[in-house]
Parts: sequence; C-alpha cells; structure tokens
Amino acid sequence: MKSEWFKDWFNTSEYLNVYKHRNEEDAESHISLILNYVQIKPNASILDMACGAGRHSIILARKNFNVTAVDLSENLLSVGKESAKKENLSINFVHSDIRKFNSNLKYDLVLNLFTSFGYFETDEENFSVLQKAYGFLKEGGFFILDYFNSEYIKKNLVEDSTEKIEDGDVIQKRKIENTRVIKKIIITKNNKLSEYEESVKMYTKSELVLELKKIGFEIHKTFGDFLGNNFDSLKSTRLILICKK
Repeated sequence: MKSEWFKDWFNTSEYLNVYKHRNEEDAESHISLILNYVQIKPNASILDMACGAGRHSIILARKNFNVTAVDLSENLLSVGKESAKKENLSINFVHSDIRKFNSNLKYDLVLNLFTSFGYFETDEENFSVLQKAYGFLKEGGFFILDYFNSEYIKKNLVEDSTEKIEDGDVIQKRKIENTRVIKKIIITKNNKLSEYEESVKMYTKSELVLELKKIGFEIHKTFGDFLGNNFDSLKSTRLILICKK
C-alpha cells in the first residue's frame, strides 16, 4: 500500500467521476443539519478542512459566512475556485496538507466532512488533525467530524462493485486489513486502465469520543446520518460528531 495514496488519487480528474453521487443536494442537507445544531452568528468565520471541490464551502459562502477552504489537491481546489468564481463568491481557498496548515485566525466553526479523517499511517498523525481543529477554534466554537461508522462497515462491506461512467467502467474492490478499510479503484476508460487505492483507519465511536474529550472538546450532539437520525452502532452508515470547544 502506498502510504500517502491521497496525494495522487485526489489530484486526478477521475476522482470526481467516482464520487459524482456526492452532489449539491447532498451538501445542502449536510449544511442544514449542521446549522440547525450549532449557534454561530451571521458573518461567522468557518474553516473547511479538506474541502475537496468546495461543495460545502460554496453553500456556506452563499449564506454570507467568511469561509476558508483548505485542501491538498490542486485539481479539486481549481474546481472549487471555478464554481465560486461563477457565482461571484468570496472564499479563501488554500492549497495545503491539513497537517501543515496554519492560520493566525480563530474560527467559529471548523468542518471535517465526507470521511476526510483517518488517512494517515499513525494514530498520532490522525489525532493531530483533531488537535489542530481545537486550536483553530474560538472559545465556544464548534467542530464537526463526519466519518464512516466502522461497526456498520465491518458488517456490511460490499467487496466488489462496478459502475458505468462515460466511456468506461469503475470497478471498486474493498477489504478490511488489520484496522484499515482498503479500497482498490480500477478505472477502464477508452480502453486505458488506471488503478488507485484508498486506505482509511477504522476508529470506533468510543475511540474518537475519548480522544476528542482528551483534547478538550465536549460532545454536543451525535448523529448517524445527515437526516438527523440518532446514531445506532449497528445500523447507522455515518458517525457525525458535533463538538464544542
């Protein structure tokens, strides 16, 4: 396994094809749920850690929040910048690894959405992202961690799937190895084959809650999806933690 797989995969043009089902409607429901449960003022400052193509950042900027959006993928950032430009939205897009990103600003809300957590090799590196989120927040600010529910994945892992895309197919092969869920993505397009890999550390709810509390967060709310359903360790597909500094 290539340890820093995300550097290549997220910078490809194929990435957005594979995750095209993550659409704007999806992002709208995410932001609605978050804003229903966090108390932030109009014009509040928001940090989107690992913003991808900026779907959530754009919705927040439309609502007149001051948004900083950070990602390692220049390709995804360029898509986000183009979308913001079309709507004449002001978003501070920053090209950076979230482990290295620093800011003198303090934020009212920090987001880490769509399983942008657990990519790194060690617990220390993964948990340093939570520590950074805490450091970026104003006192009383909120941090949202949206992660998969590892208990659900263990019981419901789909090992193989194939999907049609324009001019080709996407084959995804998934397995659990030690404490990581590993996905091999094989894209055949115009008779050309490309292979990528994702590898994400699986943390349980209790492991994450313990670490977040150790850092200094209080757990404000926990959901099992973006419809606002309660978290159920066996049935919930997501683990959404709304944390307060």
